[in-house]
Amino acid sequence: MFLEIKGLLTQAEVTRLTALSREVKFVEGRISNPANTTKDNLQADLGDPKYQESTDIVAQAVARSREFNDFAMPKRIAPPLLCRYEPGMKYGAHADAALIPLGDNPLRSDISCTVFIAEPSTYEGGELVTHLGTRPVVFKGEPGDAIVYPSTMLHEVKPVRSGQRLVSITFIESRIADEHRRNQLYELNEIGALEGLKMSWQNRVRLELVRQNLLRMWAD
Repeated sequence: MFLEIKGLLTQAEVTRLTALSREVKFVEGRISNPANTTKDNLQADLGDPKYQESTDIVAQAVARSREFNDFAMPKRIAPPLLCRYEPGMKYGAHADAALIPLGDNPLRSDISCTVFIAEPSTYEGGELVTHLGTRPVVFKGEPGDAIVYPSTMLHEVKPVRSGQRLVSITFIESRIADEHRRNQLYELNEIGALEGLKMSWQNRVRLELVRQNLLRMWAD
């Protein structure tokens, strides 16, 4: 299941991240995945003092998003990372690492998130493509939009033909590791939110009891 979030970032946050992308030092992207010969991009240098500001902006946007939190049910979120693609750069089809170094306790990547920053009309190519079986699903969002999808899916970034693709990426360890179970809880929550006022109070309570008991049973 995918979740597209419109306007995860405010315009002011997009503007600031765009400015930071011209100030932060970028390094070779393969530093975080040296074994993947199809990876050709740039990422913010973690040692740059301004890197932390770019991380904080996206992390705060994610934390305040009800849509994101209802869908991902996050337990831990990796620090968001600015990534840049110049003409000719791409990231071939790959699977995200199951365990991502994060302090003394690696983060299990259940869900991946790409936050679009660059205006799509300013660059050609650079689409995020997830592979749903044999069917490609293509995303190229407006500035501030985000796509949230299972880390278990094969995905890629198509070559940038012109312009500059700028995004922020992060990975989420969910309280519900199993994707199928997580989707069922999300659907129950959405039904309760959309239809709850049409139900009798007794039925609303029964639905919420089921949801809470499943959450209790499945949560890490």
